[in-house]
Amino acid sequence: MLYVTKVFIKNMDSFELNKIIGAVLLTALIIIGIGKFTDILFHVEKPKESAYKVEGLEVASTTASGQEAAKVVEAVDIKALLAMGDLAHGEKVFKKCTACHMIAAGGKNMIGPNLWSVIGRQAGVVSDYKYSKAMVAYGKEWTFEEMNSYLIKPQAYVKGTKMAFAGLRKEKDRASVILYMNSKSDSPKALP
Repeated sequence: MLYVTKVFIKNMDSFELNKIIGAVLLTALIIIGIGKFTDILFHVEKPKESAYKVEGLEVASTTASGQEAAKVVEAVDIKALLAMGDLAHGEKVFKKCTACHMIAAGGKNMIGPNLWSVIGRQAGVVSDYKYSKAMVAYGKEWTFEEMNSYLIKPQAYVKGTKMAFAGLRKEKDRASVILYMNSKSDSPKALP
């Protein structure tokens, strides 16, 4: 078999080899061309405006000095958002958080700080927990609005936080978790 292959290759002149290479290149060119042709033939223009609009959401950009770049903040009607929430649903969704956080009066810190009475508390102030420098520098009060913005994507909202949670994309999930965390307090904050 090997002898036959060597004889075949030896007897094959360069013209035949060029025909094989040409056929392979032509096939590749045809496949690419068909792909480009179908893109042109079936071109779909994307709409300039979204067909589905959510009322109460406005996008505003703010710029920060120093190391932080421009940050996009969503202004949300917090009353409407919290109206979507449900305590029982919030308790179920919060189970994602229990891998790192406890939410009990007098509870201990775990990977993350204890979240008892977190709504209304200043960020980065639990005395026996070592926060990231970014969270200590953030230092704002955890209002309903702040918690909503933070829970969308924590690492994008507070750059440099060590919280490695992807975030809660669904509005109902965020609203429910915020209501649940607010209920876990010695003095829950009045809903707006």
